[in-house]
Amino acid sequence: MENLASAGRWERHRRIFEEYLEGLVFTREPRLERLQEAMRYSLLAGGKRVRPLLCMESARLFGEDPERVLPSAAAIELIHTYSLIHDDLPAMDDDDFRRGRPTSHRKFGEAMAILAGDAFFGEALALITLRQEGSCEQRLAVVQELAGSTGVNGMVGGQVLDMAQTGASGEVDPQTLFMIHRYKTGALIKSSARVGAILAGAGEEEQRAISGYALELGLCFQIVDDVLNATGSTERLGKRAGSDAERGKATFVSVFGLDGARREADAACGRALEALGGLPGDTSALRDLALFVRHRGS
Repeated sequence: MENLASAGRWERHRRIFEEYLEGLVFTREPRLERLQEAMRYSLLAGGKRVRPLLCMESARLFGEDPERVLPSAAAIELIHTYSLIHDDLPAMDDDDFRRGRPTSHRKFGEAMAILAGDAFFGEALALITLRQEGSCEQRLAVVQELAGSTGVNGMVGGQVLDMAQTGASGEVDPQTLFMIHRYKTGALIKSSARVGAILAGAGEEEQRAISGYALELGLCFQIVDDVLNATGSTERLGKRAGSDAERGKATFVSVFGLDGARREADAACGRALEALGGLPGDTSALRDLALFVRHRGS
């Protein structure tokens, strides 16, 4: 992060969030401890935490204490973690490593990995409906937002489209590629920003404004991921480098080429920064987040 004040804010968000995540207990039933172990193995493995921290910063931007939205921020991270566990399965991306450690199905077996992912979605709903402060209307709006961004017309639909194009990367048109990643990656990142805004009581125009920023941020995030998979090392990535090309996945690198993908990332980052003009208050942290996403791994 370029701005010291902004960097300090992100660090505070992260410290508070990690402490909250570490304190989550999903069961006290000894016979279910193996399931809880599998869940915590993936949940506490680290990561950038872009989605929950974006939720917290969005709440702050619209006048709410970021700590107040921790249950919903954690729910978002639980959903994201479930998606990673399932994406890594042999029937999907068939990855053996995630964040430098064996993937969930390699550590606990496929059945337990599937069930751990399933459990995360239920626990995410429990966090929002039982622990999140706010009006009934706000909590319902959060549930509706996440349901929309993770279902058929969101994350899961994007994964289906992605799988349908695997093996035909050279034939994928740019419009389809953008659609895949608006659904698969962008939808949950957009919702992360919107959830913070909803819980802070932001109006419809303000929610639309931060949605525009977050959608471009999500697109930039995915393009940079594609570039890093093509150019990074296995040690640095924490998973197998070059795996997208090996599987014939449709990526921004396969469709636009390496230089073209970098230009698309620059363009998405630029549009995210432009969208900040429609937001109130101090948006320096969101600016620095967009620049961090664009230049991570550089």
